[in-house]
Amino acid sequence: MKVERLAIPDVILLTPPRFRDPRGFFSETWKQAQYAEVGIPGPFIQDNHAVSTDRYVVRGLHLQVGPNAQGKLVRVVRGAIWDVAVDVRHGSPTYGQHVGAVLSAENWSQLWVPVGFLHGYCTLEADTEVIYKVTGPYDKSAERGVIWNDPDLAVQWPIPPDQAILSDKDQVLPLLRDCDVWFRA
Repeated sequence: MKVERLAIPDVILLTPPRFRDPRGFFSETWKQAQYAEVGIPGPFIQDNHAVSTDRYVVRGLHLQVGPNAQGKLVRVVRGAIWDVAVDVRHGSPTYGQHVGAVLSAENWSQLWVPVGFLHGYCTLEADTEVIYKVTGPYDKSAERGVIWNDPDLAVQWPIPPDQAILSDKDQVLPLLRDCDVWFRA
C-alpha cells in the first residue's frame, strides 16, 4: 500500500494495491492491522455511501463533536472528488490550515481525516459515489460545520464558485471565526 502524509501529517493519503486479471481486479480496501501500523486506529463502526448526481456538488465542511466525534476514511468507487480536511484543533500548529487531494475510482486513493478536522468535498464528475468509514455514530446533536467558502480558510476549490451545488443546510453554515472551540490539540 502506498502511504503519503500530507502537509498536515495527521491527514494521510493511502492507495491500496489493485490486483488485476482478465476478470477485473481485487483490492483490500481496509485491513485493520495494516492501517493501524500507519496511524489509522479505528475502530470503524459505520460505513456511509453518498451519491452525487451532478458535477460540482459540494458537501461540507462538516464534523461532529463530543463523544461521537468522527474520524473518516474516505474513498471513491465511481467518479471523482476533490477532498479537503481543515484542522480545527485549537493550539495545533496547523490550526485553520487545510490539505486536499483528488480521490477517484481511477486513482483508488483514500483519505484519512482524523477527529478534530472539518471534512468536505466537491464532485469533479457527475454520478460520483463516495464511501467512507467513520469511527463514531451519526449524531445530529453533535453536527457542526463551517461555510465551504470561508475566506479565512482560503480553500481553493477546483470549481467555479457560482456553479457550486450545496444543500440548504450547507449554504448557511457560519465562518470558522464565529464558531466555538470544538477541539484542542
